[in-house]
Formats: sequence, C-alpha cells, structure tokens
Amino acid sequence: MMNSRRTFIKQAGLAAAGTMLIPSFACTPATAAKTVGLQLYSLRELLPKDVKGVIAQVAKSGYKEVETYGYSAQGGYWGLDAKSFLTLLKDNGLKAPSGHFGMDGFIRSGNADEIKPLIEGAAAVGMEYFTCPYLDGSLRNSLDDFKKISARLNEASELCKKSGLQLAYHNHDFEFKKYGETTGYDIMLQETDKNNVKFEMDIYWVVRSGNDPVALFDKHPGRFEMWHVKDMDKANNGLNTEIGSGTIDYKKIYKHARQAGLKHLIVEQENFAIDPYVSIKQSFDYVNRELV
Repeated sequence: MMNSRRTFIKQAGLAAAGTMLIPSFACTPATAAKTVGLQLYSLRELLPKDVKGVIAQVAKSGYKEVETYGYSAQGGYWGLDAKSFLTLLKDNGLKAPSGHFGMDGFIRSGNADEIKPLIEGAAAVGMEYFTCPYLDGSLRNSLDDFKKISARLNEASELCKKSGLQLAYHNHDFEFKKYGETTGYDIMLQETDKNNVKFEMDIYWVVRSGNDPVALFDKHPGRFEMWHVKDMDKANNGLNTEIGSGTIDYKKIYKHARQAGLKHLIVEQENFAIDPYVSIKQSFDYVNRELV
C-alpha cells in the first residue's frame, strides 16, 4: 500500500505539471465494504425446503446482506414473490444488494425479453446489482465468443440501467484460459463499458486458476465492486473450506480493497465438511473480526 501511495503522489504531481492524468483508482471509494453478505447458493440444499427458517438462521449468524440465486418469474424467490421475499428480508434485518440471474438465453439471442422479467424481479427487491453468474460451455470457446459475450453484457447493462440496476459479472476459472497472450477475462474487462459493467470477483476461482487478484486490481482499479470469498482447502484445492482455515491469504488481499473498488464482500461456500450453519457462522466471524 505504501508503494501505491508513493506512486499516486508521484503521478498526481506529474498531472499537475500537465504531463499525465491522475490514475483512475484515485476515484475509487474512500472506504471498502464494512458489512458481510452471504451468497444463498451456499445453503441450496436447505433453502427450498424452509426459506423463512434459513433466512432467519443467516441473520442470526450475523450477516447483514444476502445474494440470491435461481429467481424466475414463475417460481419467484423459492416460492415467494418479490414483495413477500423483500418483507422476509426486512423482518430479519437483511438486504439483498445483488442476485445471480441466468443470462445464457440472452447472450445467445440478444432478445431482451429473455432477461426483462429477471430485471424486474431484481428491482422489486431493491437490488443494486444484476449479476451474471455463469456462462454455458457452448457460449465460450474462443476469443470471438468472449467478444460477443462482452457486447451482450454492454447491451444488458443498458437494460439494467433503466431499472436502476448495475450489471455485474461473476467469474469461475474458465475465463482465464489462455488464447495466445490473452484470456477471455482480459477481453471482458477491456471490451465492456467500465462505467456500466462491474465485476464480482470470486477470489477462490481466480487463485485456483493460477492468477493473482491483486494484479487484476492493479490493472483494472475500481472494477471489482463485489467479491466472493471462500477459502481453499489445504489438502485439496478443489474443495472449499471456511474463511481463514485454508490457503488463501485474505488479509493480504483485503489490504487492496479500496483499489479494487470493493463495496460488498460476500461469503460463499460450495461444499462443506462440517454442518453448513456452523460453517457460515465460522466464516462470518473470521471476516467480521479480521477483514472488515
């Protein structure tokens, strides 16, 4: 961080002399995320059976925000319409700043009717972000595919903006496959509108792919307004573990939160070796105590 500060001071001085502009990360938020959220996909085995009980347990564990998944105009949020789900969140002191909404159909066709009902569902809960969570394998086999994806994300961002939403994209590891000297993720960061398309960095998948989150923050400051945090099991990097119990140095990464543009830190765990409720509480306690 000291090096970053020295670099900033030097560059700002040069800008005053008229030789260069202040870097864009000077405009990133003064404070990083101070609340902890949970991606509800972590509890996907439990949630459909007892949505009210699970939401209450999430709040009891200390979380103040949740991120949804799986919404449809027909099924709503696990059987609840948007208004009822919003009431449930409020009753438990929770907000949902983001949701994961499937976009494969829209990316294939460009037909706005594919996502308009989903955007409406996000807006009805008061979300800030409409997040693309994944891309079907048939959509992402070349750099040209990633250029098309980027164009579609730009189109979708305009639709989101009309409803007061910001479009975001959540990564796995396939985006980091090399095509010559570049990757699909590079293309997406370069060809999406930096003001309209933000990125939800899943730090586990970045690390698992062999990349450095901080290097991406350096290269694209302010683009990563949301993070997914889950730790990597020490014995098997294909498994998750509770935050602070694995191999990822989150304390080091979080020092760069302001540069990243972080606004929402979201715990997610895709597999459990212990009781899921014990796990999400342990991760919350570590993040709340050691990071935010």
